[in-house]
Amino acid sequence: MFDLKVIARAIEQLAEEKHIETGKVVEAVEAALAAAYKKEYEKRGEVVRAKFDLKTGNVTFAQIKTVADETTVDMTPPSEEEIAAEKAPAEMDYRNSRYEAPEPVLEEGKLPRYNPDRYILIKEAQKIKADVLLGEELEFPLETKIDFGRIASQTAKQNILQKLREAERDSIMSEFKNKEGEIVNGVIQRFERGTTYVDIGRATGVMFYNESIPGEHYRIGDRMKFYVTAIQNDTKGPGIILSRAHPRLVVKLFALESPEIADGSVEIQAIAREAGNRTKIAVVSHMKGVDPVGCCVGQRGTRVMAVSGELGQEKIDIIEFSEDPADFIAHALSPAKVARVEIMPRREARAFIPDDQLSLAIGKGGQNVRLAHRLTGWKIDIRAESSPETAVLKDEEMPQAEGAEETATDASTEPKTEA
Repeated sequence: MFDLKVIARAIEQLAEEKHIETGKVVEAVEAALAAAYKKEYEKRGEVVRAKFDLKTGNVTFAQIKTVADETTVDMTPPSEEEIAAEKAPAEMDYRNSRYEAPEPVLEEGKLPRYNPDRYILIKEAQKIKADVLLGEELEFPLETKIDFGRIASQTAKQNILQKLREAERDSIMSEFKNKEGEIVNGVIQRFERGTTYVDIGRATGVMFYNESIPGEHYRIGDRMKFYVTAIQNDTKGPGIILSRAHPRLVVKLFALESPEIADGSVEIQAIAREAGNRTKIAVVSHMKGVDPVGCCVGQRGTRVMAVSGELGQEKIDIIEFSEDPADFIAHALSPAKVARVEIMPRREARAFIPDDQLSLAIGKGGQNVRLAHRLTGWKIDIRAESSPETAVLKDEEMPQAEGAEETATDASTEPKTEA
């Protein structure tokens, strides 16, 4: 019998420290005890399970046999080579919860070889349990022993560590699986070959170079907000992919600042972003009397300044969405004033701009018209109002930002990252 107080306290402490269920820790202890028992006292081919009673501190061991017959197992006697292979030493598979010697990989349609240490024929099983079924597992009690040698103790240690790592990884996955597409707060932890590692609580997030804001400098210990783009599970632990350049980060930040966006009365219909420089968002109100642009700007610009400040003073243009393509394109070219917009076939449009507004309409390096094109999804041909027959800037001549996407971004979906 184990010291109940010591074991129970250790299990509760482990469960609390690693934020995993007490039952998972008990399972890890049971698996470790079964591995040690089998290593010390039983044959390789046997299946051993342990049962630890947390209330009494008692441990019981049992050998497990599966009920089989000629239709479920191959009754042919093993060859000399197979017997030799069975007797050969092999390392224990710590990931196997039953701690049995792994069966060889079977060809398709081939039955497993009958092993009296693993299987019990149904005729014999019926003598023990009359209503037994094929495939059912029967338990045969083993003598309780807790005196293990060094190798068996090492086996138990490796097993319990492996099981606890798996339980902790599953616990972290369950905590973060619903945070994909959401914002998390994190602290910059370290840098490695252009990749930034972020402490986000129980896990470490990864932000690759192309997911960071160009020109933004990070220092160890800096606390900031990140957008969770994906959560991947692997053997080393959950891979939580973070981004500061994702357009949806802007949407989520506005939802934090604007109650109208959070409750859905105002919606960001579309967004186009060149991270670190400028973002354009188109907003629409679903409630009569609510000004969508004013809800995002806030009193004296407090809301939009808060979002811009979180993004390193990135410029943000907020326009009202319109079902009329001409109005939508005219709004998208702000802060320039547009004289008129002519809609052409194949989602092409001509925007006629007063001469003194041309530089604003085009923007530095063509950025303003480029973002307007991605926001609306229309090819925009910029023309001066004084010479409407001559194109100042055609869509195919539009300069492209490095790494920028060429498609419009719908804020209601999960868009691609635009850096």
